[in-house]
Amino acid sequence: MEELTVKDIVKACDARLLCGDEDTKISSFSKDTRTIKPEDIYVGIKGENFDGNVFCKQALDLGAIGCITDGDIDYSILKNYESKVIIQVKDSVLALQNLANYRRKQYNIPIVAVTGSVGKTSTKDIIASVVSKKYNVLKTQGNLNNQIGLPLTLLNLKDHTAVVVELGMEHAGEISNLSKIAEPTLAVITNIGTSHIGNLGSRENILKAKLEILEGLRENRKTNNQ
Repeated sequence: MEELTVKDIVKACDARLLCGDEDTKISSFSKDTRTIKPEDIYVGIKGENFDGNVFCKQALDLGAIGCITDGDIDYSILKNYESKVIIQVKDSVLALQNLANYRRKQYNIPIVAVTGSVGKTSTKDIIASVVSKKYNVLKTQGNLNNQIGLPLTLLNLKDHTAVVVELGMEHAGEISNLSKIAEPTLAVITNIGTSHIGNLGSRENILKAKLEILEGLRENRKTNNQ
């Protein structure tokens, strides 16, 4: 499968290319300047305690191929880094999610999504280990199982022939969104416990939240779109 291009990103994210070549190929994404690599495009994300957009210049100085930002871009940056790719979006997290789904749709391969109150990571690792006997597997690394982590995982799709991802949640609606991004072909729920019951109110509501994993299943989406 070919790498994404800047043109693909602009199309998938309804973005503006402020400078750079739209035919530039993008092989990897990063939201952390501490681990930035020359082939990365940096994604500036606003968090609760910091604004990653302020590190765009630092990422470019460290050799990033470009940046995606939902913040304001100073004219001096555009002037001094005109050979770099600078893309402006309305919302960096939403753009990342839309781009991840765009990338996922390019692959007609099995994708297993795993959720549950406990045992998600070990179950994901076991499934990935078994599946890797036959397939080249991409799997969730570390705790990249949330609204940012899952898209970053899917954007690592290259020559893989299967994917095993972990879906985490704290509130209702989050699993639904993750499932619709990943469009899994198989869903696994390990169990229903009491994790996050403070947010969801009851074990029944936790069950409902976990069952949201079914909303993005490929067969369900085909049926709903008919």
